[in-house]
Amino acid sequence: MSGIGPTPPAPTTGIGQDTSRLASRANLDKAGKQFEAVFAGMMLKSMRQAHLAEDLFSSKGLDTFREMQDQQVAQSIADHAPLGIGKAMTDFLAKAQANLQPDATQAPGQQAGGETP
Repeated sequence: MSGIGPTPPAPTTGIGQDTSRLASRANLDKAGKQFEAVFAGMMLKSMRQAHLAEDLFSSKGLDTFREMQDQQVAQSIADHAPLGIGKAMTDFLAKAQANLQPDATQAPGQQAGGETP
């Protein structure tokens, strides 16, 4: 026996090395929607912290419930009535990679099925 033990694992930075998931437009769109939800949640949280009025029934439980409610509202905003910041982010990031660009064969304003809206 040489007395050498197993080699210790290399230190990690916490950032994954697999970047294959970045090459998908669907993943980019999903990240944009999640970013939109986070942004809307931060706006709601800031509005709640403004304390424009005193709460009649203030408690930790109510605060926790409002935080959960605000998260759901933020997700709903991102899903159904987006502010546009997520789309702006995905469009900006897609410019750097040609394979993430929208289909160039479609005319502007035309949907994937070939029909105009």
